[in-house]
Amino acid sequence: MRSVRIAPGLRIQVNWLLFLVAALALLSGLPGCDSPATSSSYSADTGVDVKIVLGATISITGPTAQEGAYARDGYEFAVDAVNRAGGVRIGDKSYRLVLKYYDDQSNARLVPDLYRKLLNEDHANILLGPYSSALTMEAVPVAEEAHIPLIDAHGSAESIFGNGDHYTFGILSPAQNYLRGIIALVHATDPSAHTVALIGADEAFSHEVLQGASDYAQEVGMQVVYSAFYPINAPDLASQLLAVKAMHPDLLLGSGHLQDSLLLARQVHDLGLTPKAIGLTSGPSTPEFRTNLQGLADYIFGATQWTSALKYKGDDPWGSPRAYADAFRASHPTYDDVPYQTAESSAAVIVAQRALEKAGATDPESVRAALTKIDFMTFYGRIKFDERGVNIYKPMVVEQLQPDGHKYTVFPRDVAEKDALYPMPASR
Repeated sequence: MRSVRIAPGLRIQVNWLLFLVAALALLSGLPGCDSPATSSSYSADTGVDVKIVLGATISITGPTAQEGAYARDGYEFAVDAVNRAGGVRIGDKSYRLVLKYYDDQSNARLVPDLYRKLLNEDHANILLGPYSSALTMEAVPVAEEAHIPLIDAHGSAESIFGNGDHYTFGILSPAQNYLRGIIALVHATDPSAHTVALIGADEAFSHEVLQGASDYAQEVGMQVVYSAFYPINAPDLASQLLAVKAMHPDLLLGSGHLQDSLLLARQVHDLGLTPKAIGLTSGPSTPEFRTNLQGLADYIFGATQWTSALKYKGDDPWGSPRAYADAFRASHPTYDDVPYQTAESSAAVIVAQRALEKAGATDPESVRAALTKIDFMTFYGRIKFDERGVNIYKPMVVEQLQPDGHKYTVFPRDVAEKDALYPMPASR
């Protein structure tokens, strides 16, 4: 190889340049050093100069990026609505909301440092939760250490609460309630259905979901014939589903996230499972479920925190679930349906607004005290927190994807848009 001589002065410049490149490359990989793609601020320009910063991490990339996109869009939509209505009114001042967020990459290990960055560098006044129980659990200690309120929009595992924490407030129905509505629907429709199989991701959320489903199934006289967990982000569920197939359950229930639900639905078909009904947690409520599965999505039940068919009359910028959905779709025309993750995010922003106005101040202790006393109706439902910080008024709803290509609320019956189609045909 031919050698090349470099003049001493030039060698120093080259070495310094290489050092800078290496240093920048190293820093870019640290959680606190974000490229423009992983850090963002959002606020409508309303002419109101005084600002209140809402800080969050959002899964912009990683396995739950789609759910993260729904969460982001719901946060931004509500921030925009509050600001356009004049902002947050405290005394004789109006405050503009600013949403500051970082990409947590669907990785729980990144969450604590990113929330500390939101507090220490971005001076967030209130924290909003990330997507999923696993990531929310990592945000809670940061909020507690800093004595800053965290409004949990997407973590329903009850293990998040009741640990002596005082600054975390969850607006969701607890995880143990997720699949109970589907069991109640099947039991009421077909009293002869008596066996249930349960399968879920090996995480706190799904453990609580399946325990709640098991307890409720036995309460109504059904027998749990199979219950198992698969590794998080498992690429294959065949071994678990073949075990389910051998038990011939009337009802198959699954708990996980969107990618888990897509995988389960495909492999149920490929392996020839023929339960009378299938019910899932996250997945069926999203537009991607139908887009990816097409006809394989038909007849599947989905547990959801919210649908636009509900009859709430809310004290918020929209006033009802239907009005919220119409307004959101008008601003986001690529959405055919509004996922519950989006509504959850928007409701969390409205709770932040209400707490700030009720407190009459922006200091965190006053806001926390106001959150403990909140009791009001929103487009998302009634919100009031118990001593643990859990919303005591949040029911679950059941949707079903039907062969006409649409998704309908089918339970509870008093808000059902259509009757449930049951049983699922053995051949689809």
